[in-house]
Amino acid sequence: MASLTSLLRRTAAIAFALAMVFTIAGCRNSSTAKKPLRILILGGTGFLGPATIDAALERGHTITMFNRGKTRPELYPNVKKLHGDRDPNKDEGLKSLESGEWDVVIDNSGYYPRHVKASAELLSTRAKHYIYISSVSAYAEPSPINGLEGAPLATMPDPTIENMGPNMEYFGPLKALCEQAAKAAMPGRTTIVRPGYIVGPDDPTGRFTYWPVKFDRVGEVIVPGAPKDPLQVIDVRDLGAWLVKLAEDGTIGTFTATGPKKPLEWREVINACVVASTASPKPRPVWVDAEILERADSLFAYPIWIAPKGDYAGFHTWNNQKAVKAGLKFRPIEQTVNDTLKWYREQKKVPNGRTRLAGPTYSAETRIWEKIKK
Repeated sequence: MASLTSLLRRTAAIAFALAMVFTIAGCRNSSTAKKPLRILILGGTGFLGPATIDAALERGHTITMFNRGKTRPELYPNVKKLHGDRDPNKDEGLKSLESGEWDVVIDNSGYYPRHVKASAELLSTRAKHYIYISSVSAYAEPSPINGLEGAPLATMPDPTIENMGPNMEYFGPLKALCEQAAKAAMPGRTTIVRPGYIVGPDDPTGRFTYWPVKFDRVGEVIVPGAPKDPLQVIDVRDLGAWLVKLAEDGTIGTFTATGPKKPLEWREVINACVVASTASPKPRPVWVDAEILERADSLFAYPIWIAPKGDYAGFHTWNNQKAVKAGLKFRPIEQTVNDTLKWYREQKKVPNGRTRLAGPTYSAETRIWEKIKK
């Protein structure tokens, strides 16, 4: 069986009102920056890219995008776009980046160290600051409880391999190698950001989205694990806004970007999904112990959550205090759930909308029900 991390990779009203005030005041950079920056985004059309560009434009920065021009090319018609390939040996490669100067490069599309090395070296004399978006997958397994940025990093037997492996087992080690390549090309001018699960509107993976959508119906919904299991997610809009703040502040260093400030309890997410549901009567969560799901061969069927035991006891407990001190802020999970569900409903009306959902299908869930009732 592939490692669990590989499988995962593939695959109150007053309080809430006060939280909304906090969100408007603190989570969004709503005012214009004191010093507009020239920001180069390597990528920009996927998930985190647009959230970062939205935050940067709102702050008055000038954006240049570099990508292949194949994914959602209609986005940002008024933003300068350079086309090429992250692989310098493929097609036009990095040719369009051979001229131009930028204050900050935000690299959220670097997956292979050779590619990151090429772009960072090419831009090293014409960019002041390089922000590389890595992943908590760059840490070695097992994840330590309350792990810090200095935790051991993942390694691989052959660092020249340029594929993720049959079960995505090289994703993390390659991210770690990309970090090293960026820092070697621009020493003292590099920021490494290691997010966990990035969630919210526009998410193409359907992992977190599965839950508010699943609860937007009448009936019972299987929820794996226990109500107090820890969970860490970060809203893409909060992460994008923070990347812009790192750029504005010139912050250098390595940061684990998980959220919120303290790990959520799993029940907080599920309760938010129940409240957001438009179903009448409201759906009812049915909590199923991890051991029961394991006996039913269904432990890995559900996205985002993971049983906090054994080698995975620390999976959703990464220490994010260094990032918080550097200005990372979080909106309430209730807002993320509501906005994600609203966005998904709109996607259902759009041809070729992002309606993919992770997790078991209705037929697969029926089979799981049958297994756990035995």
